[in-house]
Order: sequence, then structure tokens, then C-alpha cells
Amino acid sequence: MQFLSMLIWSLLGTFTATVATETDIACLKSIKASLEDPYAYLKAWNFNNNTEGYICRFIGVDCWHPDENIVLNLRLSDMGLRGRFPLGIQNCTSLTGLDLSSNELQGPIPFNISKIVPFITSLDLSSNNFSGEIPLSIVNCSTLNILKLDHNRLTGHIPEQIGWLTRLKAFNVSNNLLSGPVPMFQNATISVDSYANNVGLCGGPLERCRVHRPRKFDYSFKSGFAIGYVVFSVSVATVYASYCVPWVNVGKRNKMITVAAMVMLMIRRSKRKKTEVDQLGSMSTMEFLIETQISSSEKYITRMNFRDLCKATENFNQQNIIGLGQMGTMYKATLPNGWSIAVKRLSNFFDLEEHFDLGEQFMSELKTLGRLRHENLITLLGFCIESKQRLLVYKYISNGNLFDWLHSKEDKKKILEWPLRVKIAVGLARGMAWLHHGDNFRVAHLNCYLKEDVFNFGIVLLELITGKKATSLNNSDDGSLDKWVSALFSSSFCLYDAIDNPIIGQGHDGEIFELLRVAYECIQRVPEQRPSMLDVYKTISNIGERYYLADNSEIAEQTEII
Repeated sequence: MQFLSMLIWSLLGTFTATVATETDIACLKSIKASLEDPYAYLKAWNFNNNTEGYICRFIGVDCWHPDENIVLNLRLSDMGLRGRFPLGIQNCTSLTGLDLSSNELQGPIPFNISKIVPFITSLDLSSNNFSGEIPLSIVNCSTLNILKLDHNRLTGHIPEQIGWLTRLKAFNVSNNLLSGPVPMFQNATISVDSYANNVGLCGGPLERCRVHRPRKFDYSFKSGFAIGYVVFSVSVATVYASYCVPWVNVGKRNKMITVAAMVMLMIRRSKRKKTEVDQLGSMSTMEFLIETQISSSEKYITRMNFRDLCKATENFNQQNIIGLGQMGTMYKATLPNGWSIAVKRLSNFFDLEEHFDLGEQFMSELKTLGRLRHENLITLLGFCIESKQRLLVYKYISNGNLFDWLHSKEDKKKILEWPLRVKIAVGLARGMAWLHHGDNFRVAHLNCYLKEDVFNFGIVLLELITGKKATSLNNSDDGSLDKWVSALFSSSFCLYDAIDNPIIGQGHDGEIFELLRVAYECIQRVPEQRPSMLDVYKTISNIGERYYLADNSEIAEQTEII
């Protein structure tokens, strides 16, 4: 039911018309006006449109929701765009991802970049002609996960404060004109390739920097406590060194007595390997493999901090619970900038380190979810994996969930008109058909098979038609839900008694019977007798066309998967 929840939340979020966000529209207009577009990619950005979410269909534009003109990501790579960094991007105030790579942009990176894209998580300016220094203000982009500045003409030093960005996992400044020491990163291992082909970078994984003053040798360990001193005298050729060798078993101490020259040689070697040894020595092989899996997911979605999410949900306060499911609990969360998000805290049914095979499967599903982009799916914005905590972060849909609309107490119950129920059914079927049969992604759920999804869809249809909870639907003697529905067709009295009162006698009886027939086919006890979601959608879309809801352009040509 995980994907059903995502789809239903998404559909409920479209009940009320969304007013176009003028600042985001101004943002895109400014980008189009300020850049040369020799290949006419941006020419297709037609602003003479007042429909909901029209800018979300522009090439290179991802929105927080397809029906809202609020830009989430700009992907304008390899378009041959020319000019300077488009300052109008600052009007896309909810932007989290910016990719301007492989264009012909030039000039400096704006000195106030952190004010232009304050909430950026992924910034890719690679393969352009940007020049000047890397602006110091970039260190104020505290949510950065990915920073790619390679293949430009940047000069000067890399701000050492970039190493303080605790969420940064991918960093590349290769093929520039940079010099000086590279930053020491807190939570990332940056390879030599990320610094390649610069005029004078040093330190970190590169050759050590030349310093014309006495050097202090500081040996840091996992606990952060520096131990060991080298004591020697010019008149004595023997020195006593007592320190922990990090590349041997962690915690084991070796006392060595050797000549000063040998001690200095060992110090030089250990300094050269220090960064790699400390990081690998502080984690087990299993932890390293898990971290590798997690890092690979950050290409598609943002890795978030558990402490931040804990604060945003008020320590997962029960008053912020907006949904309960088999896989976990959904909370409403509020970020410091006022944005509302939905945080799903997954049940601790396995530990990543103890069950690496399951953890690997979970990470695979996570990457797939992060790549899904469809108007009937709530976009996965981020994730968090720390110890046994696993959380998924989605866009918050303010209109609540289907359960509340259908099953709240009478004094709080909201009236769900029939056209809206049809909209939910059509959108849900479209999204599931795309998941099951789309060319780009064919998603295998954690605990669901395709025919089980079809059955669950049938249950949702019955709830939309009857207004009853799934647990209250079955009144047959032998407990067979399909027999109970079949009996409704043979008795008009039972049929009308089963239908939700607000939709009876409104001129929609024929459509109600059609959807009930679809639901009956979906809940057959034998899975092989259930239709595919593609067939279900084709049937339901005929009803949706009467309300201008059907659009099967994405999946109409797909063949059924058996």
C-alpha cells in the first residue's frame, strides 16, 4: 500500500486550484531573457498560459508538485546556453537542485551565491567557462550534498571552510587553475581525481604542501584525542616514540625504539596515508559497504540529517502524525524556512549492518523512488539513514488523506463529490499503470506483487463507492469479498444500500455501476483472474474522459507485462 498512499496523497493535493507562484514564473522568464539560446531549447518555454502547473511541463524544469508552479530543480545541462550566471534564479525561492553543466556560460560565480540559492542541495556548474575565485559565501549553502565546479577556468584558493559542509558528499574542482591547500572534509572522502589538472593544489590526497616553517605533527584518531609525542635530542641519535598505529588493529598500542631518521620516515609515510587510514580504520568493512550504498543514492535524492528531521517533527510528536501504515508512521514536519514536508519513519524491521542483503535491496528501492517523476506520484525529496533509523521525506499535501475524507466522524466528515472520486480513481489507476508498465521504471515493491496491487486498488475503489472502511465491506456468509460484491448486482435494494449516500441520486448511477464492476474484477480471489493495471486504467479512463481527466499518452502504447 506504500505506493497507493503516495498516489492518493498526490491526488488529494489537487482538489483545490493552485495559484501560480509569480516569483517562480519571473525566475524562468529572467533565465530565458538573460541567456543566449542558440539551439532554441528555451524557446519552448511559453508563458502565455494560465493552467495549473504549466511551467512544470517546461523542458528542464521539475516542480515540487506537477499542479503547482513552484520549481524544485532546474536541469539545463548540455543546451549550448551562453552568457553569465543567470541572477534571476534567486526568484526560484524553493529551488533545491541546479544543473547548468556543459554549456558556454562565462564570468564569475556570483559572490552572493548563498543568497541566490540558499536551499540548494545539488549545484553543478561543471564544463563551462566560469572564471575568478570560488566565492567564500558558498560555505553558507549548508544543505549542499553535491558541488561540481570542474572543467572551468577558476583561479585562486579553494575556501577551506567548504570542508565544514557536513552534508557534502560529492565535490569536484578538477581541470581548473586552482592552487593552494585543499580543504579537509569532515564527512566526505574526496579522491585525487576530483582535484586533477590544476596548477598548484596540494594537501589531502595530493602531495603535501611545501611550508617553510617547522611542521607540527598531529595524529588524530577516531575519538579525536591526539596521543603520542616524538622526543629527540641533537646529541642523541635514539628517540622513543609511543603512539597508536592506525593501520594496525584499532586500539592496539605499539612501543617502538628506533633511530631518529627511521621515526621521521615513518611519520612522513603515515602523514601521507593519514586521511584514508583514519576514515577506513574508524569503520568496519560492513559499515563502509553500507556507506557506499547510501552515497550512491545521493545522486537522485537528498540525504538529510536525523537531528534536523527530529527537530522538524518536534521529536516525532504524536500530534504531528498524519498517517499510519504497515511500513511506518507519517509525520508532518516544518523546516526552519517555514516549508512543510511529510516524513515517513519506517518500522525497524531490519538492521542494515546485520542484514546487508536486505539493506542493499532497500537502497535499490530508494534510488528507484528518487528517480520517479510522475504527476500522480508524490516526489520523494530526501531520505535519512542513521544507525537503525530510516526515514523518507516527501512533499506535504495539505488536503489530508482519503481515509479522513471518507471515514471521519459524522460531525467532521467532509463531502467528497462524485467527480472528485472519479478523479482519484483515474489518477490512481494512471499512476499505478505507469509504475507497472512504463518504459522508464517498472517498480517491484518491497512487499507487493503486481496482482496484489490490483487487489488493493479494487479495495480503494470499493471504499470510494461505498464510503465504508475496508474492514467493514464484507458481509457475505463465507467471508468472500468478491461474492459479497457479486451479490450486489443481483439485488438493487442491496446495491443502493451499499452505495455511499451523498452520491446516490445525483445522476451518476451508471458510472457508479461501471466502477463497481471494475472493483469486482480487481478483487478476484485467484490472482491470475485479476486484470492488469493497464487494462484497469483503459477502462476507467473512459469514465474520466467525461470529466476531462483521462490522459494516457504516457502509457497507451505499453504492452502488458505478464
